[in-house]
Amino acid sequence: MAVSPILKIFPSVLAAGLLWKIIRSFLSSHPLDKIPGPPAASPIAGNFPQMFSPDGWEFQRQIVEKYGSVIRLNGMFKAPILYTYDPKALYRIFIKDQHIYEEATTFIATNRAIFGDGLLSTLGDHHKKQRKMLNPVFSISHMRKMVPTFFSVTYSLRDIFLNKTKYGPRDIDMVTYITRAALEIVSQCGLGQSFDPLTVKEHEEHRYISSMKLLGPLGKNAGMMIFRQIVMPLVYKYKLGTPRLHRLFISLLPWPRMHKMRDTIDVMHETSVEIVEGKKKAMQEGTNESLNQKDFMTILLEDNSKASEEDRLPDNEVIAQISTLMFAAMDTTTYATSRILHLLALHQDVQDKLRAEIRAAKRRFDGEPDYDQLSSLTYLDAVIRETLRRHPPIGTLPREAHKDGILSLSKPVKTVDGKEITELHVPKGTFLIISIDGSNTNPDLWGSDSFEWKPERWLSPLPDALLEAKIPGVYSHLMTFIGGGRACIGFKFSEMEMKVLLYTLIDLFKFEPSKEIFWNHIGISTPSVEREKLRPELPLLVSRAA
Repeated sequence: MAVSPILKIFPSVLAAGLLWKIIRSFLSSHPLDKIPGPPAASPIAGNFPQMFSPDGWEFQRQIVEKYGSVIRLNGMFKAPILYTYDPKALYRIFIKDQHIYEEATTFIATNRAIFGDGLLSTLGDHHKKQRKMLNPVFSISHMRKMVPTFFSVTYSLRDIFLNKTKYGPRDIDMVTYITRAALEIVSQCGLGQSFDPLTVKEHEEHRYISSMKLLGPLGKNAGMMIFRQIVMPLVYKYKLGTPRLHRLFISLLPWPRMHKMRDTIDVMHETSVEIVEGKKKAMQEGTNESLNQKDFMTILLEDNSKASEEDRLPDNEVIAQISTLMFAAMDTTTYATSRILHLLALHQDVQDKLRAEIRAAKRRFDGEPDYDQLSSLTYLDAVIRETLRRHPPIGTLPREAHKDGILSLSKPVKTVDGKEITELHVPKGTFLIISIDGSNTNPDLWGSDSFEWKPERWLSPLPDALLEAKIPGVYSHLMTFIGGGRACIGFKFSEMEMKVLLYTLIDLFKFEPSKEIFWNHIGISTPSVEREKLRPELPLLVSRAA
């Protein structure tokens, strides 16, 4: 096959851009040079091997203990990176100057390639327009209507566990079954589709669900990470090539993992197109099915059809929201719920106390609890909040300064030359890493026991220092669901899903440790038994609760 002349120069353009980036990083000075931080582990990868290793949380704990809440890290080819969880800096980044500190180019370029022009792939006014159309879809009034569907799917999961434990305790992998339940809940509530019958019997997995499950593991690879960090930002920033050229380039690469990623994305896109076209056809024909469905995508399509030309989203952006919604709802909720079950298995006293609250509530409630009744369970709420505080599914968040900016600091920082500063100049193009972990466990705000998992802390007034700090998180003074214009739009959905799962399962089953579990820090925090293989799994010993 003849190779296009454009394709021939494509690698050269990338190499030239990369070379310029390297030269500039060694020749130019940067305001962050005066901020203390650890030495680079590698002249090429900087501190990335330490930050994004499976036990990267340990490296972060060490640098926070030594350097505090404002730290200089080294990126690729020693490019300066600002690592921070300073409360005043966070307020500037997420609220006051959020137009300056947008999502990093790496993040946007990757999400656009995977999901299309969805909510996780857009910036500025474009993002605001999409969010304006999507906000009503995630309203509390719609959430209330979803609770019965949450329970319906969870009952299927309950029945699987009942079947597995009918002859006594069984080792059950929580990741497998919580993932299935989470995907089915978001499929029914978000898309009005059922992809998984959630039965004990084996069934052929829908190709869309298989693709969604593959997406995360395919990306957890050193080669893919380098591709995301170096190649994709250059392609996105300088608009190199066309989508057709990109596909040809990928196809010619001798890289099976990348080919699998391409095929996975194709399946997700094709299924999303089928869903949107099917719903639009049903709406046009006015079928009973379309009139009765009130899932998120049906509501979005209805609202979008009534919107003004200025506010209306084009079809490609509506289609992009499907896989964006599915992926965001699946992974974070799955691993947050899995973490809760693991912690409850390790802390039997907390599990017993939670079970007692749930059983007392069942005696009070007339049948299945509604949204408000579930929200009234204070200890259930405390267990979830404390887990999201101490163990957020995503521990760090990237940002990039799209203009020059100034960050105010809560506490003076001593520079490498001994001076104290209370604000920091951040030049355009600076990469930032926001430590969600650091903010959620800051001893100055949460107290000396901030690193302990203690649900009871939520049953008493929170520390004055925390309230006065005005952490810009959308949820409970936490940065877990971030804040500002890019706060997690579905955090209430995720919270209610966890409450329904725990309300149903903890009443009937006792969860105990089965094997030692290692939590992998790369990207979304996932549990593993074999540290070397890092296959997501969480076996727990499950028995009928007395």
